[in-house]
Amino acid sequence: MTPPDPARAADGTGKDAHFRALENLYACAPVNVLFDSSLEILEAGRARITFQANERFYHAAGATHGTLYFKMLDDAAFYAANSLVSDRFLLTTGFNLHFTKPLRTGRVIAEGTWISGKRRVFIAEAHLMDEEGDEIGRGTGTFMRSHIALSGLDGYRQQA
Repeated sequence: MTPPDPARAADGTGKDAHFRALENLYACAPVNVLFDSSLEILEAGRARITFQANERFYHAAGATHGTLYFKMLDDAAFYAANSLVSDRFLLTTGFNLHFTKPLRTGRVIAEGTWISGKRRVFIAEAHLMDEEGDEIGRGTGTFMRSHIALSGLDGYRQQA
């Protein structure tokens, strides 16, 4: 499927400016202070988050709690979808998550890819890969346009 073309961001700049503004929006989100992570929009419909997992995210049995899986999968899929929308902030309306391997520590990559949707509702998937290249989780989310203008968000506006 061919993704929608975010040819112009809300302020009239090109898609690369939109991508960099989304990356800055991610970096400025208060919740991301809790995570050693960075976002890269690779192209329209594709996003990658690189992060470091460590013991502070463990549950009682000594492996990473599912909240970290969800956070990174949701964010990767979300930004893959929002890379196609240059005027509005998307909202997650549903997310299905599958755990495939326990995660302990190390560098992890979450890659998100847009699947379908061009106007109001978008579907994107994401998968997590550990340092050995093994999949440790995957998920699929639905995302809907909100009434929140990207241009009104400080983190987005600073870069656009």
